[in-house]
Amino acid sequence: MHAGSLLAAFGSWLLARHHGGAWLIRIEDLDPPREVPGAAQRQLQALAAFGLDSDEAVVRQSNRHGLYQAALDRLLDAGLAFACHCSRSDLAADGGIHRRCVAATPRPGHGAPQPAIRLRVADGAAVDFVDTILGPQHQDVAREVGDFVLRRADGYWAYQLAVVVDDADQGITEVVRGADLLDSTARQILLQRALGLATPDYAHLPLLLDANGRKLSKSDAAHPLDPADPLPALRAAWQALGQDPHALDEVATVTQLLALARVSFSPAQIPQTVASLAAMHNDPCTNAV
Repeated sequence: MHAGSLLAAFGSWLLARHHGGAWLIRIEDLDPPREVPGAAQRQLQALAAFGLDSDEAVVRQSNRHGLYQAALDRLLDAGLAFACHCSRSDLAADGGIHRRCVAATPRPGHGAPQPAIRLRVADGAAVDFVDTILGPQHQDVAREVGDFVLRRADGYWAYQLAVVVDDADQGITEVVRGADLLDSTARQILLQRALGLATPDYAHLPLLLDANGRKLSKSDAAHPLDPADPLPALRAAWQALGQDPHALDEVATVTQLLALARVSFSPAQIPQTVASLAAMHNDPCTNAV
């Protein structure tokens, strides 16, 4: 787990505690070819070392195929989803945005042999919502995204369908995640409407950047945190969330830090952007991650 992951986890935990809610962990393991054996368990162990344990049983998406299929069947039966044989080259020729199928069935030498399933996005379909941190948001889904994938041509479930079904099934009232997923929100709201599901509130936390201004992610620049020394990383994440850097100075254990953070936390102080990780390291008020 790197510093960007901790920022999202700690920020969402603080918001859940501030609202008197439960904080849930979900393992989104729907892409087996990209999975690293044991990675999910190591993530859970790292979160536990930072005092961040799920308030309910951890849900694994790989165990929930029946729920996703039932939702997809509803959309297909209602004519709100359709099988798409368009290949990547077909989509590229249309600007990369799917609005009309090239053909109902694949032509010789053209199209994907197995269809993807897409949501039928109506012309002019747009979504407006208010993000708790970033404020009013608008996206013309038809023009900017087009008909989006619900089940991939390789048979794996798409992120958009899975998280919408899971959020509804788990009774999620507020989705808190990194701002890199802001662009997915309008698609998920459209899908919620198509399935007749409630729309939760959304809060997108600022991203932690590297010295070059790029999002810290699973790259060579994203060095893993040391679970054996959690306090410096938690203090750094606290400051990146816009909180008083001196509020946690006197704590000596993770339990003490989380207890004090819980009562000192101010959601209004969360910034829309944060300084780079390098800037955090150079700040005398912040311990290096």
